[in-house]
Amino acid sequence: MRKGFLIVAAMLLTLSLPAIAQEKHYYQTDFLPAEFAERRAKVFQAIGNKAIAIIQSAADVNGFVVFRQSNTFYYLSGLETPHSYLVLDGRRKTATVYLPRRNEGRERSEGKTLALEDADLITKLTGLDRVRGIEFLSQDLAGSQLRPPAPLIYTPLSPVEKGQDSRDELLRGQSRIAANPFDERISKEAHLKNALQKRFPQFEVRDLSPTLDAMRLIKSKREIALVREATRIAGLAIIEAMRSTKPGVYEYELDAAAKYIFHANGARGEGYSSIIAGGKNAWMGHYFRKTDKLQSGGFVLMDFAPDYRYYTSDVTRIWPVNGKFTNDQRQLAEFVAAYRDALFRPIKPGVTSEQVLDAAASEMAKWLSSRKIDNPIYLKAMREGLKFRGHFQHSVGMAVHDVGTARGVKLKPGMIFTIDPMIWIPEEKMYVRIEDMAVVTETGVENMSAFVPSLPNEIERVMKEQGIVQFRPSEKTP
Repeated sequence: MRKGFLIVAAMLLTLSLPAIAQEKHYYQTDFLPAEFAERRAKVFQAIGNKAIAIIQSAADVNGFVVFRQSNTFYYLSGLETPHSYLVLDGRRKTATVYLPRRNEGRERSEGKTLALEDADLITKLTGLDRVRGIEFLSQDLAGSQLRPPAPLIYTPLSPVEKGQDSRDELLRGQSRIAANPFDERISKEAHLKNALQKRFPQFEVRDLSPTLDAMRLIKSKREIALVREATRIAGLAIIEAMRSTKPGVYEYELDAAAKYIFHANGARGEGYSSIIAGGKNAWMGHYFRKTDKLQSGGFVLMDFAPDYRYYTSDVTRIWPVNGKFTNDQRQLAEFVAAYRDALFRPIKPGVTSEQVLDAAASEMAKWLSSRKIDNPIYLKAMREGLKFRGHFQHSVGMAVHDVGTARGVKLKPGMIFTIDPMIWIPEEKMYVRIEDMAVVTETGVENMSAFVPSLPNEIERVMKEQGIVQFRPSEKTP
C-alpha cells in the first residue's frame, strides 16, 4: 500500500513540475529601473513636448532559434518580449509598453515570457508607467490626435541590430537587396513608417536613430562593466586559441576552443562571426570560412568576442603557428604592439582621433629610425602604416561596430572604441594587426584588453602550454 502511495505521489509531483518551472520570470539584472528611466528621459528631452516616440521590438522567431531582443528596445526597457512596442509620449512624459498576451502553450515548453498579464511586475522591474495590450496601440495613437495638431512621431529608421548585427553590415545587406530587381522586401523600420503614414496621414514621421546613437556612444558605469567582462572573456578565448595552435590544427578548431570559453563564462554566443585566418587567408580582412589547416612557418590572425548580456567586445591578436617567432615575424609583431602603445598614450578627454593619430605617427617615426628592420619590404610596409588613418577604429558596445562615432569629435569619458594598428605587405599577401579595447576615463584611458599577450616573448610562453584542442582533439574524417 505504501509503495503504491509513493508511486502516485511521485507521479503527481512530476506532473506539477512544469507548472512550478513556469512560475520563474526571466528578466535582466544588469541595470536598475532608474537607469532605463534616465535613458527614456533623454529621449523625452530630445523629441520635445509635442511629439511621441515609438520603438518596436524585434520580431518573434520560428523553429528552434532562440529569441534575442533588438538592441534599441532592450536599451530602453530591458524587456525581451517579441512583438512589443514602447511608446514615449513627450507631451505627458509617460512611457507605455504594448505587449502581447500570454502564450500558455508555448510557455509550457519554453518557460515564461513577460506578457500583458504581468503588468504590475513589469512596471516594478522597468520603471515604465503603463502596460497595455498590443491591440490598443492603434486606438491610443488615434486618440492622441483628438486635439489638433497631431503630434510628431519619432521612430528609429536605421536597421535594427540583433546579436551579431552591426549597422554598417545591415546597411550593406539592404543595398544588396535593393540591387536585386526580384527582391521586394523592405526593412521592418520602413514597414512601420509606411504603416503609420498610411493609417495616420496626419502624423509627420521623423528618425529617432540619431538621438539613440548619440546616447549609446557614451556608456554608463554598468555598461562599461559589461563590456569589460565581454573583453575579459574574449581575451581568455584568444589565449586558449594560442595554446591550442599547432601545425596541422584547423582554423575551425580554434573557433571551437574560443566558443567553449565563451559559453563556460556565461556568454550566450558570439558577438560576430570569428575571423580566424591562417597564412594568406588573413589578407581578406573579414575572412570567415575557417576551413583551412594551419601551416608551420606562417601567422594565424584571430579576431573574436562574445555576445555577453547584450554587450560585446573586439580583440585581435596574431601569432606564429609553430609557436616560435622568426626574426622577421618578431619585428612585425613588435612594431604593431609599439604602435598600439603609441596610440593609447595621447588618449584623454578633450582630444580628437586626428590628434591621437598624428601624435602616434610622429612617435612611431622616431621608433623606426632608432631600429634596424632587416627586411626592406617590411620596413616599407611599416612606413606606409604611418600614413594610414584607420588605426583609430570604431565604437564598441551593444554591437561590435557600435552606433555613434568616436572619430572626428572630442573624446569624452565613457566612450569605448578600438585601437587597431595594422600594416599590409602586398608582396607576400600578408596582413598584420592587433586590436585592443579603449575606454576613455575622467583622466585618460584604460586598455581593457591589455592582459591579452601581444609581444613575442609573452605569446611564446603561452603557446608552450597545452590547449583544449590537444586535450580533446577532434576526430577528423580522412
